[in-house]
Amino acid sequence: MALPQQKFREIVFQLLYSHELFDPDNEVMMTMMMGELAVSKRNVRLALERVSQIEEKLSEIDRLITTVSVSYEFERIQAVTLTILRLGVFEIYFDDQVPPKVAIAEAMRLSRKFNTPESASFVNALLDNLYHAKIGDGQIDPAKVKHLAAAMEHSEALAAEEALRQKESSLNSLEQQEDET
Repeated sequence: MALPQQKFREIVFQLLYSHELFDPDNEVMMTMMMGELAVSKRNVRLALERVSQIEEKLSEIDRLITTVSVSYEFERIQAVTLTILRLGVFEIYFDDQVPPKVAIAEAMRLSRKFNTPESASFVNALLDNLYHAKIGDGQIDPAKVKHLAAAMEHSEALAAEEALRQKESSLNSLEQQEDET
């Protein structure tokens, strides 16, 4: 039975993300992905080949992302979001088998699944601008990108505040436990 494209894309995303964070042993990753996702060795091998193709074009992909991320510095883009963008840009610019609108929709789906709704909007804006630049019928809309970058930045701030609250709550609980003993 053939692997659905969505599941294959998720495997590629997860492998590409692991390559972003560290230099994993491909055999170890293959075994882990086969066990965790119940996929064949052949499918994981094909996904690793796709990751290699993306990595070969990484400097060009990153340059494209930088051209549309005008109000959000490239270095500040979170690793998950950046990995999704890289996969989307690769599919739009270098993979003739994936229609660009499908690549954008799938990047948004990955963002919602592995990141946040704000990230999905940010990914959509950047990839849509790149798609229109590729076909020559559009200009980058800095106002739209800036607005979505601000929304993503606000979401990051809220997440940081919540993490701080949880940490403080945990510390208070530990102090209470120590006082009781």
